[in-house]
Amino acid sequence: MQFGRTFEEFEVGAVYKHWPGKTVTEYDDHLFCLLTMNHHPLHLDAHYAESSTDFGRNVVVGNYVYSLLLGMSVPDVSGKAIANLEVESLRHVAPTFHGDTVYGETTVLGKTPSKSKDDRGIVQVETRGHKQDGTLVCVFRRKVMVPTRTYVQQRGGDQPGRPEPVERGER
Repeated sequence: MQFGRTFEEFEVGAVYKHWPGKTVTEYDDHLFCLLTMNHHPLHLDAHYAESSTDFGRNVVVGNYVYSLLLGMSVPDVSGKAIANLEVESLRHVAPTFHGDTVYGETTVLGKTPSKSKDDRGIVQVETRGHKQDGTLVCVFRRKVMVPTRTYVQQRGGDQPGRPEPVERGER
């Protein structure tokens, strides 16, 4: 299984469909809200959401949806990243509810060799998240600094730091 890509492996226009999707549970949403100290009743209080909002039910906090999509993209996009440089834009297009399944895909928009170091480059991507019914829920663009093949080879290959297994009796 590939984990991330080198600069040379990115092709402008390529689309990476991230799999599997993630079904969002009430627990996922509440835990994320509590960890990030977002106590808005739209996300935590079912009675409030049912009686006081246009949606009539709790809405999953948008930054959780963004975080899911970002995480889904790591094996295909930023698994070898030197740095996540910038989130250029982030839009929450439609609500996500408990029980919805979110799927992501990323399109490579551009790539630029680094001006200061020849062992890396910058890749611009757009990630889009859809629910199980195809509804677009979240779109974001970001720039990621990724290594060249030379950088990876000089630092131990695709799995740097991974120990070799020791056979029984060799210790």
